[in-house]
Amino acid sequence: MKRKQKKIMKGKQKKVLKGERLICLAGIAVFAMAACGKRADSGSNVIIEQKAEAKVVNLFGPMEKSNPNADNIARSAFDLTVGIAEEKFDLSVEYRTYTAENYQEKTYDEVTLDRAHSNMDDWYLLNPDTIQILGKEGKLVDLSQLENAKNLREVVRTANTVDGKLVAIPQEVVAHGLFVNKDMFDQYHLELPETPEDFLECCRVFQENGIETPVGANRWWLENFVFAQAYADLYNGENTEAEIEALNKGEKKYSDYMRPGFEYLKKMLDLGYIDGKTAYTYEAIDGEGPDFLAQKTPIVMAYWGAANAETAYGKTDFELQVIGFPSSRGQMPVVSMTGYGILAEAKNFDNAMAVMNEIMSDEALQLYTEKNKVISPSKNVEVDCVPALKPLNDKIKENIYVLGSNAGMDVEQWGNTCLIVRELLNGATVDECMAQFDRLQENALKERSAKE
Repeated sequence: MKRKQKKIMKGKQKKVLKGERLICLAGIAVFAMAACGKRADSGSNVIIEQKAEAKVVNLFGPMEKSNPNADNIARSAFDLTVGIAEEKFDLSVEYRTYTAENYQEKTYDEVTLDRAHSNMDDWYLLNPDTIQILGKEGKLVDLSQLENAKNLREVVRTANTVDGKLVAIPQEVVAHGLFVNKDMFDQYHLELPETPEDFLECCRVFQENGIETPVGANRWWLENFVFAQAYADLYNGENTEAEIEALNKGEKKYSDYMRPGFEYLKKMLDLGYIDGKTAYTYEAIDGEGPDFLAQKTPIVMAYWGAANAETAYGKTDFELQVIGFPSSRGQMPVVSMTGYGILAEAKNFDNAMAVMNEIMSDEALQLYTEKNKVISPSKNVEVDCVPALKPLNDKIKENIYVLGSNAGMDVEQWGNTCLIVRELLNGATVDECMAQFDRLQENALKERSAKE
């Protein structure tokens, strides 16, 4: 899933948090062997031992590589795809990790930026805010030149394009949705909500039937309600690029888009449908999850992978359905993503580009998708999802979504919105929250003007 408070990436992604789920990084170490060769010297053949130059790619990410020979440790899907590239190109992907270093006082994002600015690595797993920062600085190469980039879904291109350049590509698309207890909806003869008004009516009925707080929430994901309402028309209309450009030029205000979503959240807080004070203290899933699983709360919000993991919501005693957030255009998935980026001045540039192209092939992404049961960035690879995820998956297949992270917007979205939503939970007015968006936009306009 921001923003700079979080010590490691979990996928989200925020300035601090960011997501909420990161890919576990691991791989096979492949070492170059010394080679023997022959050459003519003064008319005689002399065997000279020559060392082949080791071919490597240095990857900075949040986790150590796994031991492929260890018992009871499943190789991650990322490992498998990297292993294919290592063998094909006879090279080694070397992992330089956040957890392996003494970075207690810095977040993953801060360390990533420090290392990228010093050209310490070739290849990085990046959160949305660092994608945007490094992309604007021109530190990341345009990955659209890769052969396999032609297969990417449009949502991936839109989210990770900065100044016309595709600067990052993920191995999965992270979709957020409402996780609902369908049995409880059926018990009170409620249809699954489509619009904001539908959702409020469902909450009213639940509350009148003794369910004090219908929506279980945490301090990270309430922003999804805002995004669904703020950008439903922008991303599903005919003028997406023009509207984003107008925002970046200051011709339109982010606060005008955000206001309806914040007013809606404020209404839910005032009506008691969400317990703001409690939500502010809850970590994702750990806080609200137990009540949802115990069928005390009919609605929570989470990311796609939580429906697959038994440690989250992958094993319930009721019928689970995952739907989009309410919007004027119906149920709306909110999409965010981390991504892999390569430094434009990477020391092992050619090797890094070759590996990136290989792990983004349809064959590699099919392997990754089947193992992790996620949405592939390739339009040619479909996920065989669990029944609970079908409503959300159907929307994504129809290209119905809004982006919670978009590197093409000068004001970073995911982390900033999360932090401002927290201010709302702490008692800030909607007007005060909108003033924060206006200040962010003013700063972005100053930076843009300075560059031009």
